[in-house]
Amino acid sequence: MPMDPTMTSYPILFNQTPDSLRRVGARGGRARARNWRARQQAAEAAAGPLVRPPQPPMETTAQEIAALDAQFPWLRRTAPRVARG
Repeated sequence: MPMDPTMTSYPILFNQTPDSLRRVGARGGRARARNWRARQQAAEAAAGPLVRPPQPPMETTAQEIAALDAQFPWLRRTAPRVARG
């Protein structure tokens, strides 16, 4: 069956010209971006400011060793010493 010369190469898109198809696509892209930005702003407004929970104070290694030595005095100085070099 020969192709009708009045039809464009995009028959499923209701015989629109390539320029009108480009404009339709551009409008859709702009609308998607606008909606995405609106969703992002709404999510930021609903979330509120981020606040980190307070961290517990960290013990130094020497403080931890002293606490373990106080808790288990029979294990004090049982680990072999490693020479630094």
